[in-house]
Amino acid sequence: MYGGTEQVEYHAAERSATRRGAEESHAAPLRAAGRYAPSPSGDLHLGNLRTALLAWAYARSAGMQFILRMEDLDERSRPQYVDSQLHDLAALGLEWDEPVLFQSQRLDRYAEIFRQLEKDGMLYECYCTRKDLAEVTRAPHRPPGSYPGTCRNLSVEQRDAGRAKLAGSGREPAFRLRTAVTTLTVTDANDGRYSGAVDDLVIKRGDGVYSYNFVSVVDDGDSGVAQIVRGNDLLPSTPRQVYVQKLLGYPTPEYRHVPLVLNDRGVRLAKRDGAVTMGRLAAFGWQAADVIQLLAESLGYSESRGYGDVRSAADFLAVFEPERLAGAHCGVRGEHDGVRRPWYVDVTALEAGPRAVLG
Repeated sequence: MYGGTEQVEYHAAERSATRRGAEESHAAPLRAAGRYAPSPSGDLHLGNLRTALLAWAYARSAGMQFILRMEDLDERSRPQYVDSQLHDLAALGLEWDEPVLFQSQRLDRYAEIFRQLEKDGMLYECYCTRKDLAEVTRAPHRPPGSYPGTCRNLSVEQRDAGRAKLAGSGREPAFRLRTAVTTLTVTDANDGRYSGAVDDLVIKRGDGVYSYNFVSVVDDGDSGVAQIVRGNDLLPSTPRQVYVQKLLGYPTPEYRHVPLVLNDRGVRLAKRDGAVTMGRLAAFGWQAADVIQLLAESLGYSESRGYGDVRSAADFLAVFEPERLAGAHCGVRGEHDGVRRPWYVDVTALEAGPRAVLG
């Protein structure tokens, strides 16, 4: 996973103390699993549904369990969206093997690991405001969005001043991880080797909410997730997450980042783009089988290409080729190059109904 000068060497005392928390709480072996982990802040759109279908198919084709997790720490999460997302995934024929996991029910677990990291001296308070962060992350000669360690080595007086600054605005300090490397090279099963920044990432935000890069690693590790399939816009965050995995003693899953789904303006698809959710599409005559066929054709599995009529999740799994989205490093065939590009969705065409769109 790591190479050359980017080999990660953690301090043994720090690593062993933190690792014990993960190992002691989860001593029983877990069956390998894939997962899909949406945030219930709205209905799933075609981009979400395509990633879910791929995550399910990758896991099932590898003989893995498939876990569904609701990342509901986002303040925009709503119970009605949990219901609608579960309904839409079930309507497509995607089944999962365990009760749905909710991050909001795992706060004690996050707090346990947070306390251990704090005890080991691996966290520090950050007093930077959003304005401060916007300025420092735009600084030249730094990876976009990376934190330069502004608050890492402050004096007692400087920390007191930082707390006072935030107290005036009713905020608490965030807590950042004191990392030991600045870059890390990881391997993605679809995209090959990728080198990216590892900064002092936030573990707990100033509003008390644990960060995505922290809780997703804990959830995956505790659940035995051995494969992560997600949009390739998240590839840059992977080195940070792999760093945290190693620090906490979790094995690194296989990563497969898949192409994005964009609107006709080349912007990542969103619910506001119109008829791109199951509910909105139904108003134009689209049924679940039509949506499966649409998603399958976007990935090259069409009747015209010899794959038959793909109208259910089971049909999709039957023709699914796990390496279809892999790049040249895996010896991908030339005719598959197109499916590695983003899928541009013409919402106006979708509103004409399935008969006008499907092959």
